[in-house]
Amino acid sequence: MMMSSKPLKKTNSCPLKYKAPSMDQPSPHQVAFPTSPQAPQLGEEIFYFAHPQHPISQTNLPDLFTCAACKEYGAGERFTCSDCDYQLHDFCALAPPALKRHPIHPVHKIIFFPKPVKSGILKSRCDVCAKTTKGCVFKCTVCSFQMHPCCAMLSTEINIPVHPHTLRLLPVPQYTSNGDPGFVCGECNKRRSGRVYHCTVCDYHLHAVCAKNMVNGLQANGFKGMEKSSMLGAAAKVASRVMIDFIGGLIEGIGEGVGQVLIQSAARGS
Repeated sequence: MMMSSKPLKKTNSCPLKYKAPSMDQPSPHQVAFPTSPQAPQLGEEIFYFAHPQHPISQTNLPDLFTCAACKEYGAGERFTCSDCDYQLHDFCALAPPALKRHPIHPVHKIIFFPKPVKSGILKSRCDVCAKTTKGCVFKCTVCSFQMHPCCAMLSTEINIPVHPHTLRLLPVPQYTSNGDPGFVCGECNKRRSGRVYHCTVCDYHLHAVCAKNMVNGLQANGFKGMEKSSMLGAAAKVASRVMIDFIGGLIEGIGEGVGQVLIQSAARGS
């Protein structure tokens, strides 16, 4: 998958290396990808299979970027191309071909797919954070489980700097009849779908997607609430409202009855 200036040991799959979280090391980075015996040093150039025309090197910048591999946001540590605007999460650039016994999905091996995996007419979503998968993913070929590479950095138990106790990943949530998960996330203060971490001591809850923002550098660099779907949804609502107002202005010219029908039809779709 990746070529480097130094020879790397090639394997078809790697057993996942992780250890139980420690209160002395409050970090969500509980899972480390077993990439190679000779991981690149900061500033060392490597070649990425999907960007063979230029080398990329690891750096640390505070600005926001969109990973060219998984299409998710990131900030902080990354691989960048000095010749163009190509940027990757470090864990996407160094992702192994497969992972065995991942703590979130230990029953089957999960395979790295460099391109989106089609799932019919429905949008393909990550089984951890519930966000749409638009780029590379780790996917199980046995049961169709899949997750973003940044979600694969999470474990079943994590420690985070903003909460003093260990958080444990709950089973797949059971929502109420109206779709309400029944709690508010302690980080974003919102209710949403996706897997959830729960404090083993108190009643603190944390969305997996919020935990992911601690892995991909967003929280550490001051970026919060970076949800592409929310921004696109807001833009769509504004566009719908503009169209409704525009149609309303045409009522006098095309007849009140026809104009009212058009307004009602547009409003239903907004």
